[in-house]
Amino acid sequence: MHETVKVLVKALAISMALAAAMPALGQNATGNDRDIENNLMMAMAWKQTAAEFRALYYQGFNIARMRVEIALAQKKDDSLPLAIISDVDETLLLANDYWGYLITQGQDFFDDASWDRWIEENRAVASPGALEFLNFCVSNSVEIFYVTNRDQGETTVQLAIENLNAVRFPHVDAAHLRVLRESSNKEIVQQQIREDYEVVALLGDNLNDFARRYYSTDVDQRMSLMEQDKDRYGRDYILFPNPTDGHWIRAIFGESEPPASDENRDIIRRAATRAAWAP
Repeated sequence: MHETVKVLVKALAISMALAAAMPALGQNATGNDRDIENNLMMAMAWKQTAAEFRALYYQGFNIARMRVEIALAQKKDDSLPLAIISDVDETLLLANDYWGYLITQGQDFFDDASWDRWIEENRAVASPGALEFLNFCVSNSVEIFYVTNRDQGETTVQLAIENLNAVRFPHVDAAHLRVLRESSNKEIVQQQIREDYEVVALLGDNLNDFARRYYSTDVDQRMSLMEQDKDRYGRDYILFPNPTDGHWIRAIFGESEPPASDENRDIIRRAATRAAWAP
């Protein structure tokens, strides 16, 4: 009987010790799960490590160069001068460093305040093939127009110039830079440029960089509009990959920069499982 009591006491002590440890184990698991489930993790792992990601940029700029070469060959003496119009962020400049920072801070949605601070530090890098393509345009008298919808207040234009100069892009000046602080509608600027230039191609990572009609809050409508324009991709429109931000997010959430919340995490999960095997 005495031995039985000792065994029971020992078993009880072990059970109590395990019970005491469970909350701590649960907290660690929750923290790990939170990291694993971060909306940005897979996208940023791809952007930071995949050769395919870089290859898509080289492919895009190679296509853009071919379009310029064709336009140069077909150009007539009395025609308008040639130009290309390009978006800036995630097209010519990459912000992997910023998105990686968000993950280290446990954030899984874009944060405007930290983005503005990051912009000031000139940490963006040229996308693969961007500098070579832009220099090719300049050497062939093809104008470059940088069009971006940023807003860092009164310093927006100067910060954009500094970012572009930091990676040695050509023709970075007021004549070639268009900054839209209060709108993401680039069509007005594009039309103004077309009055004086034959625009060979538009470059961007967001369909809204090409046409305002893509500025939709309906995923299926946006997809349908793209399908209608499918013959323009690789010709008039040169598209680059961006799985972290853009107006595809607006189509899902109804806004381009949704706040971090459990509700929005549920929304992105539902978007990611629109098609899901259920054996």
